Amino acid sequence: MTHWKGLYQERLCSAEQAVKSIPNNCRVVPSHAAGEPKHLVEAMMANREQYHNVDIFSMVNLGHAAYGKEEEKEHFHVNAAYASASTREVVNAEHGDFTPCFFYQVPELLKKDGPMPADVALIQVSLPDEHGYCSLGVSSDYTKEAAENAKIVIAQVNKYMPRTLGNNFVHVSKMTHIVEYDEPIHILNPPFVGETERKIGEYCASLIQDGDTLQLGIGAIPDAVLSFLTDKKHLGIHSEMISDGVVDLIEAGVIDNSRKNFNPGKSIVSFLMGTEKLYNYVHNNPALEMHPVDYVNHPIIAAQNDNLVSINSALQVDLMGQANSETLGHKQFTGIGGQVDFVRAASMSKGGRTIIAMPSTAAKGKISKIVFLLDEGAAVTTSRTDIDYVITEYGIAKLRGKSLRARAKALIEIAHPDFREGLREQALQKFGRL
Repeated sequence: MTHWKGLYQERLCSAEQAVKSIPNNCRVVPSHAAGEPKHLVEAMMANREQYHNVDIFSMVNLGHAAYGKEEEKEHFHVNAAYASASTREVVNAEHGDFTPCFFYQVPELLKKDGPMPADVALIQVSLPDEHGYCSLGVSSDYTKEAAENAKIVIAQVNKYMPRTLGNNFVHVSKMTHIVEYDEPIHILNPPFVGETERKIGEYCASLIQDGDTLQLGIGAIPDAVLSFLTDKKHLGIHSEMISDGVVDLIEAGVIDNSRKNFNPGKSIVSFLMGTEKLYNYVHNNPALEMHPVDYVNHPIIAAQNDNLVSINSALQVDLMGQANSETLGHKQFTGIGGQVDFVRAASMSKGGRTIIAMPSTAAKGKISKIVFLLDEGAAVTTSRTDIDYVITEYGIAKLRGKSLRARAKALIEIAHPDFREGLREQALQKFGRL
């Protein structure tokens, strides 16, 4: 028996046994997003009476995050760098916290000598290959850093986890406990794309040229953008994440990465969220590489792609061009994520462009997302100097190189018609004229 196989057998145990090794007063880092090891998290919850002051670090969370409930506060504390539906309440509560951080800097936080060192990594991996390496599958991001730095690494080996390539492997010898448990990994079904999103997608697509490299966020607008790119050629991908829509364009020959001057011929990604269609595509596929987020999202690295187009969304944009993409007033709603990473990268990229795309209204048309001033307490996620274009279903506002007065005029023109007059009156009080 080869050495790694012996280690594998020695460290094989049940989830119930493995989670007993989690000490009090430690930080636990589960695999990110769709990579979350559901079986291990459930075992940890079942063993919760053993724990005191266990800090859970997370970003995008597709699970239930039961450890964030108020009744669990004696056992767990949630500290998130991104708020999802299941963690939004806890990060705004007394027994939870939110830590602002650029996505590309998160691995640095989790290092042994970082400000938030990972003590325990709960990871989910593919079956080992003949050399004893398991792939982290759909989640490289900060998960790899956690696995490399944690004192205790509990790995759920799952046959459903795709074996993705790139800098995304953990050797069996790095695992403290190994739990074999097969279960479908988290899926993210495609969002509903309505007429508003289609109009926004069409405007975004008009700014994308043959040979561009794309970074796409998540949700209905990125999916709508993809649907309008079928007539483009030789597009590339360098993006923190992708979902199912990218597979359609790859299979149609629209995305081939052939004109990328950096990592040509490869889609470069840090994590994946989609359905089995995406997960089947990426399995053992050398056309796609997964890398940690401090590589994929680092502005200096990503900017080496010429003609990098960054497409992200916002909750509000004020008339100066400041984007709040993460808070509803004082309440944390999402997070910084990789938006600023790629906005900066696209700004530095030769021929790059930064786009903020969003519907003109929220709350079924009752609230304008283009505002005179951001809400009291709102975060400025992306500064007014960083954005090239803001897009709504009413058109494109080009901001770069424009004065504050000209920016206000352009943004009012793409606001919902019901709110334009009010915005115009506020702008006139400030500027005197438009």
